[in-house]
Amino acid sequence: MKKFLFGLFSLLLVAGTISAQDGKKALKTATKAYGAYNLDPIKNLDKMQEAIDALDIATAAGDVNGSSKVWQLKGDLFSSVYRNYATLKQLNPDTKKGVADAAVQAYAAYQKALELSQKKYETKDAVKGLVEVQSYLVGEGAEAYEAQDYATAYAAFKDAIDAQAILKDKGESGMFADAEGYNQQVYYAGLAALNAQDLEAAKPLFNQLREAGYDKPAVYEALYKIASTGDDSDAALAILNEGREKFPDDTSLLFNEINHYLRDGKLDELTGRLEAAIAKEPDNPSLYSTLGNVYDNLYQKELEAKNEAKSQEHFDAAFKNYNKALELKPGFFDAVYSIGALYYNRAAATTTAMNALADDYSKAGLKKYDELRKKMITQFDEALPFFKQAETLNPSDRNTLIALKEIFARKDDLPTSTEFKTRLQTLEDGGTIENAFFKE
Repeated sequence: MKKFLFGLFSLLLVAGTISAQDGKKALKTATKAYGAYNLDPIKNLDKMQEAIDALDIATAAGDVNGSSKVWQLKGDLFSSVYRNYATLKQLNPDTKKGVADAAVQAYAAYQKALELSQKKYETKDAVKGLVEVQSYLVGEGAEAYEAQDYATAYAAFKDAIDAQAILKDKGESGMFADAEGYNQQVYYAGLAALNAQDLEAAKPLFNQLREAGYDKPAVYEALYKIASTGDDSDAALAILNEGREKFPDDTSLLFNEINHYLRDGKLDELTGRLEAAIAKEPDNPSLYSTLGNVYDNLYQKELEAKNEAKSQEHFDAAFKNYNKALELKPGFFDAVYSIGALYYNRAAATTTAMNALADDYSKAGLKKYDELRKKMITQFDEALPFFKQAETLNPSDRNTLIALKEIFARKDDLPTSTEFKTRLQTLEDGGTIENAFFKE
């Protein structure tokens, strides 16, 4: 048994020796292939992949991967790959990239080379590589961002930022020596992370900008968006309020504030903010439509509380704003549908009052019931033209079809009500309605 274990141990030693030898051999192969590729990147393009494959072996092999030399070579190779690609792309925009993240890989290799450097010339070479590749990282990130590959863009932009700290420590100015340029790069990295849905990566970058007093409202919009993904609505609002106080004229922050209060149902606080938004964008039909929705909700709230005067005031305000939206944008579906819904909800409230009298068979009760029924039909008739128009604008809108089905049922027009019931079922079954029932 001892003899067998000794033999196994000997085999392991031999395997280790072969691995180290293979690493040295691979490093020589990579060096030679890199030299040929760098001499003529177009003619010797195949040497690029040969060098990459050999470096994969070298950087994973025994003693070799602990040397600054192998990592320096890897950095030089990928840096050259990106540089050659950028040069050729200027001559031919259709040039394809040989390695998707060449600059990012070059940066990681130079960073490792610097970490392992033991001699001055090794440190100098690694720093020189980092100086060059920092600009490549910015270029690689910008190209990825434009292609909406936000994860790759973030990786490249973040490396460019991190390279700045390393270069500064080594006495180099780097690309972002001034605070404005550095903060701008942090901002781009944050945007890339945010668009990549990597909120954990985006948050510290935008907080860094916030603490630095970076003068962009988008910083607060981003931090608000990140905070809104959690359960603390008040914390999100506090960030938004800070941004609104600092940038009171920024429309984007104002709209975020409006949407926040809409989600929280704080309708009474919304009217002033929407009117402020309208003052900034008086020709925006969506703002009038949204303000109409707020007044519509306030109307229903007061109607339920039986505050008739106040409910009528809010009804009139909703109607006015919906019509203003239509004046600015004729055929605006949201406004057309909302006016129909405004009348429909009033008719529904009348229906509720009417149903409360259903069991009252007294002469006075029956009279009141008939009066309410006539009122209900009149109110549904007021809603009907708007729902008809909404149906012509969007035949597949579920809420419009429901309203039309109910209105025609209330008017005892069962064939038409059944038609909209059938159309609703088509939607429920996953289909779409191509042609409108009503014609313009």
